Amino acid sequence: MLKTRIIPCLLLHEGGLVKTEKFKDPKYVGDPINAVRIYNEKEVDELIFLDIDASRKGEEPNLSTIEDLATECFMPFAYGGGITTLQQIQRILKIGVEKVILNHSALKNPDFVKEAAKHFGNSTIIVAVDIKKDLWGNYKVYDHVKKKTVAQSPTEYALKMCEAGAGELFINNVDRDGTYSGFDWHILESINKIVSVPVIACGGASGVKDLKEVVAKANVSGVAAGSIFVYQGPHRAVLISYPSQDELQQLFS
Repeated sequence: MLKTRIIPCLLLHEGGLVKTEKFKDPKYVGDPINAVRIYNEKEVDELIFLDIDASRKGEEPNLSTIEDLATECFMPFAYGGGITTLQQIQRILKIGVEKVILNHSALKNPDFVKEAAKHFGNSTIIVAVDIKKDLWGNYKVYDHVKKKTVAQSPTEYALKMCEAGAGELFINNVDRDGTYSGFDWHILESINKIVSVPVIACGGASGVKDLKEVVAKANVSGVAAGSIFVYQGPHRAVLISYPSQDELQQLFS
């Protein structure tokens, strides 16, 4: 198993698997269960599933969908979307999910992160930090429910979440989501330097070379990507893919 985790990040929307660009315009790319089966065959070590509707619509996590994914999934996976209570986390973990991802609920109520970490352990709790540049070109934390930045810098907020008990941080760059423009490793490096937990980078990968670069320059412990694992070619034909273990070993050895 690689020291660096390379994680497909899969978005759930209205029962299907989709891909967005800058958190907008979700395009259908297939059935999530079919994607899981393909990733099983490709021996992917870890997956991330994000329900992009739940928090925005004020809905609870779809336990039926999560259970279907857990039944098919041979590898550990993390789920995020609509989680607001300890009871929900308990049910999700009981289904077989290894980790939960808190985003909007953590932004609204940082104490919820403390409670969740206390009850279920730090290693179970990932806090997602969406980041976006403001009008002056400065990165701010982005509220994906209200669709606007908030008056918090990513570094300060990341440290706050780390201190609250997050076992990992998932940093997702809104401006680069689905753009193939590469990672902004500068902001990732600045966050990684001040926190004591693993950081997963997401947003902007155009290929495996970008995965290698962000690990080398920002020293993140994991890299998540969507487009490069669900699209192929300049016309973005849908093809669920993942590098072979030999390719990854060569890339990160």
